[in-house]
Amino acid sequence: MRILIIGAGGVGVAAAAIARRRDFFDKLVLADVDHARAAAAVERLGDPRYTATSIDATNPQAIVDLARIEEADVILNACDPRLNPPIFQAAFDAGCTYIDMAATLSKPHPEKPYELTGVKLGDAQFEQAGQWESAGRLALLGLGIEPGFSDLAARYAADHLFSEIDEAGVRDGANLVIEGYDFAPTFSIWTTIEECLNPPVIWEKDRGWFTTAPFSEPEVFEFPEGIGPVECVNVEHEEVLLIPRWVDCRRCTFKYGLGDEFIEVLKTLHKLGLDRTEPIDVRGQKVSPRDVVAAALPNPAELGDRMSGKTCAGTLVTGRGKDGQPKATYLYHVADNAQTMALDGSQAVVWQTAINPVIGMELLAEGTWSGAGVLGPAAFDAAPFFDKLAEYGAPHGVSERDPEHPQRPLAA
Repeated sequence: MRILIIGAGGVGVAAAAIARRRDFFDKLVLADVDHARAAAAVERLGDPRYTATSIDATNPQAIVDLARIEEADVILNACDPRLNPPIFQAAFDAGCTYIDMAATLSKPHPEKPYELTGVKLGDAQFEQAGQWESAGRLALLGLGIEPGFSDLAARYAADHLFSEIDEAGVRDGANLVIEGYDFAPTFSIWTTIEECLNPPVIWEKDRGWFTTAPFSEPEVFEFPEGIGPVECVNVEHEEVLLIPRWVDCRRCTFKYGLGDEFIEVLKTLHKLGLDRTEPIDVRGQKVSPRDVVAAALPNPAELGDRMSGKTCAGTLVTGRGKDGQPKATYLYHVADNAQTMALDGSQAVVWQTAINPVIGMELLAEGTWSGAGVLGPAAFDAAPFFDKLAEYGAPHGVSERDPEHPQRPLAA
């Protein structure tokens, strides 16, 4: 397998760092608009299979040309989801398998944004599913940690643990602390604003997809491995658009443990119009307010040495077990920042995202996974993926919960 990673930010570099310990591929090209950044990463990793190059990811033909020169089999999109359309199209045109970690962006309903969906996450990609399937090519959407691992957790639960599923509810929380900053997001602030201030989507079997207000339905969820209770709220996320396509459940949700301070900052940005992406005129220069906010904050990929704590991603599944009895299980993955920094020099959040597409590429290279069309992670068998996680030294965890109060684990 020959891999082309587009984007040498935190996740792209972490994926390259993780992959260097594996032998399922022959060549990896790390491409970025900033050649020096890609080259520095390749030099640091010191793998003779790696090379760096520059690319304008807004130019599909430039990507096609690079993919053909490098004879790439797979294009891993490690860029901001704004760049999905050109990279997605280029992968198809170049005859490559396509993998990303976030779907194309949504647009709220113009009249009832907190009731009805408008353009949903991934709609632009699923519209082309027939073209990909007819060509026998695979586009695997959302193979990060969330979406990605979380979708596979739901699939695993459906296949192996439950006879019927009431809800597949993704829950994300952390106890990460960043020394020296009053406010510093652990992931792209541009993407965080997008997913947190857009209307959250919920799926119900008898209703389909619908929306609610940002930060709605708060609940306190007790996370495992010392993280403890965190208040989580509804946030727009791909799993709700992906999981129900392949997992039979009555309801699907995504809730994120943001914290009161983070929510207030996001609300303030919205009130001031600083979450807008449309350029405004500032003394004759056109600038996007959200880009200014992102530029003013520290780069999340460079915060690892100031960060401590753990981050947890997982899916809480409720329903009935294989024995027909009420059951609630949280399948999760925890990344400890001290461990990820020591292993690969990557902070926990980006490392935890990056390991999943690397495993996915290995499963495709082995022939364990295969498919054609535009598919989500839950379209694939989760068991070999979980086996690989353990093989990579990052096993998933299982927390059995109280079916009456699934936010809490069962008493020991």
